[in-house]
Amino acid sequence: MPLETSDFPEEVQVAFFMFSLLPDHWEGMSGTYMGKYWDGIDYFMKLYEVEDVRTIVYLMKLYEGKLVSYRAEKAEQQRKAAERKSKSGGKNYTHNIQG
Repeated sequence: MPLETSDFPEEVQVAFFMFSLLPDHWEGMSGTYMGKYWDGIDYFMKLYEVEDVRTIVYLMKLYEGKLVSYRAEKAEQQRKAAERKSKSGGKNYTHNIQG
């Protein structure tokens, strides 16, 4: 059974929530996921009156690292699958030429 957000300690739940408020950062040409834009983190920490900012940011950065790695790995798998498909997609003709 998959974990629910409520299964985690309060600090982790807050980190997930705060992380979800930040906009995603994608590289323009390749479409690679680069993580989050962290510009507004101070605003959100003050808005929601987060007491232990250091711990929450630490947990958010851990989660971001895992997410970036996961998305990069998934993109690499898709690239390899597309490469395999393009290599096997063409027909190979053999000619039996006798001289």
